Amino acid sequence: MFPLVFEINTRIWLQKLSDQHQKNITLATVPDTEFTFFSECGFDIVWLMGVWTPSRYSKAIATAHPGLRSSFLSYHDPLDPDTIVSSPYAIPSYTVHDKLGGKDELLAFREKLNALGILLMLDFVPNHLALDNDWLPNHPEYFIPVSKDEQSQDPESCFEYAAGKYLAHGKDPYFPSWTDTLQLNYANPATREMMRENLLMISSLCDGVRCDVAMLILKEIFNTTWSNLSGHMEDEFWLEAIAAVKNRFPDFIFLAEAYWNKEWDLQQLGFDFTYDMPFYDHLTHAPVNVEKLMGHMQAQWEYQQHLCRFIENHDEPRAAEKIGLNNAVAALVLLTAPGMHLIHENQMDGYKKKIPVQLNRQEPEAGDAELHLLYRRLFQLQKKAVFREGNIEWLHLNIIRAAHCFGYHRYRNEEHAFILANFSATGISIAFSHPFLLNKNNNNLTILCTSCRDKTPEILLDGETMHIRLAPHEGVVVTC
Repeated sequence: MFPLVFEINTRIWLQKLSDQHQKNITLATVPDTEFTFFSECGFDIVWLMGVWTPSRYSKAIATAHPGLRSSFLSYHDPLDPDTIVSSPYAIPSYTVHDKLGGKDELLAFREKLNALGILLMLDFVPNHLALDNDWLPNHPEYFIPVSKDEQSQDPESCFEYAAGKYLAHGKDPYFPSWTDTLQLNYANPATREMMRENLLMISSLCDGVRCDVAMLILKEIFNTTWSNLSGHMEDEFWLEAIAAVKNRFPDFIFLAEAYWNKEWDLQQLGFDFTYDMPFYDHLTHAPVNVEKLMGHMQAQWEYQQHLCRFIENHDEPRAAEKIGLNNAVAALVLLTAPGMHLIHENQMDGYKKKIPVQLNRQEPEAGDAELHLLYRRLFQLQKKAVFREGNIEWLHLNIIRAAHCFGYHRYRNEEHAFILANFSATGISIAFSHPFLLNKNNNNLTILCTSCRDKTPEILLDGETMHIRLAPHEGVVVTC
């Protein structure tokens, strides 16, 4: 089964609900209408992003950071200092924030979800902890040491945690350090044990975890980045940690945020699903990169069925802003492709303003009712077994590859669906052949279209060949 995941920025969501209901809403008092919404949409998993106790250091750094301030002002202008909060990925400890309701209210929220057949997902951040984490100053050995000589060469890369003593900030080697964090030392077995215990504790509170920048602690990457300071990491953390959790909770779900084509490596270590950045990059490229998308979606099934596909999340620009006129047809492709599907809060309403994760209040936006309706229809369509479990093959269309159009076929037993997408600014007549279409007629077909034209596109069946005309920026799903 390919689960449908709904990501919520927990702090902002509860603040919005509190404003709407004119009272303080915490996890235990979330209105029933929200659970009805989750259930009606058919979400299998709700991911509460950012439930852990916030870091005081992270908030202070975010408040004073000139680059972040520019992003804050582009979202809120004027900017109320009280709207600035810590990064949800600079974690001092894995305790549920009291202002959200604490551990007991989180468990009550999970119980209500589970009663509807919906699972709860939370964040696990394996690469780093906040500067003011619970393990300093008693256990500096859990982190990467930096000598005075190294510090003098790159002062921004480390934190003076005691007089004349330095620890490395968390880092992706291709970007500047995250200065509100400390890098964990996975060459130290004690660090691995501490983080494994954190993961085991989290697994008692939820049904799955989304693991932030999971590829950074792959042995190969960690040693390339840190071994000159930390020594060598000998064994893969994920292999032992995932096994430990699944020994207690066999159905627990692991989702990895993954980059650099490390999806397959992480899947082999036990991850149930991994981010599919190539799908995102090819589909949201302007113009859509049909050749690369086609090649990627024809990868081995064992790989594809463990991918998590999305066109928006808290790290990426809003889909309505980035994809523009092709937003609806991209949504159709997303939700008819195999794999886990991730939907970000307000994505289905066409919101365009990306919210920095260090803010706790959302600006109002006008929603797109037609897009919302399309998502609802796609969610209903996705419940069909052909989309939940079916395989995929690419269709050979009677068009040149540069036309920015493509199509594919989903199939399972006697269920079939044909997905056709036009990402171009012009209408186009499409034809393709498939043996399943032989002896079929229009009475056998159901059509879902992204546009709001009075009539759905006309389809002509001629033997094994289907003829259909798509308007600009339009997609259809034809189910049989």
